[in-house]
Amino acid sequence: MAQITASDVNKLRQYTGAGMMDCKKALVEADGDFDKAVEAIRKKGQSLANKRADREASEGAALAKVNEDGTHGALIVLNCETDFVAKNEDFLNFANAILEVAINENPKDLDALAQCNLNGKSIADNITDQIGKIGEKLQLAYYESIDSPFVTAYIHPGNKIASLVGLSKNVDVQIGKDMAMQVAAMDPVAIDKEGVPAEEIEKEKEIGRDQARQEGKPENIIEKIAEGKLQKFFKERTLLNQDFIKESKTSVQKYLQSIDKDLNVSEFKRYSLA
Repeated sequence: MAQITASDVNKLRQYTGAGMMDCKKALVEADGDFDKAVEAIRKKGQSLANKRADREASEGAALAKVNEDGTHGALIVLNCETDFVAKNEDFLNFANAILEVAINENPKDLDALAQCNLNGKSIADNITDQIGKIGEKLQLAYYESIDSPFVTAYIHPGNKIASLVGLSKNVDVQIGKDMAMQVAAMDPVAIDKEGVPAEEIEKEKEIGRDQARQEGKPENIIEKIAEGKLQKFFKERTLLNQDFIKESKTSVQKYLQSIDKDLNVSEFKRYSLA
């Protein structure tokens, strides 16, 4: 039987990220063969991933970032089972490594991101390895990106909410951050009322009709009341019509126009784990 040294264990640990005892056990079972030990640890990760596939992974980290010239941004969410793991430095480093790949590679969708290379293998395989290391189900749950003349990102403290906003012109960084914070805090459903799906509009009007009837309002004014409630919905849930969080006496649209009459929001993304 091969003699397993502390140096051997440390080398395997550095390569796989697995725990010291797991590395020692894998080397012993592989009779000192490094490649076989690596394969054993990866198989353990796959086995654990299969066992935990039906577990709920509702905790995690929502992260967003833009590239160096501020014209492209990405938002990813990596889920885990517990808040304890979500706050773990290794977990956050891994999530940020995925985000970095998303920024650099600009994959077309979540499935494409999972197949991107990270440390010599796919992100999907890296996730399986991390499951074996951490002992919890991990899931790459969300990925979106924005390309615009100016893109800004915001991550709320605690990594539970992240947002991306694209603006039509290059502006001061603080202005972009204000918009990203607005999206994170106020959770708009669209940029303006024109972006709200027709079915969503009809649903809001029907809610307004039902509320008016429950309040005993005359049938001949039901539609007018429903329309009023719809306008309130537009003001509260569409970004440009919302009150600006830093100055409630003005709307987001008026704030942007006060900076540049042609400045507008081209796109936004938001994800909340809360």
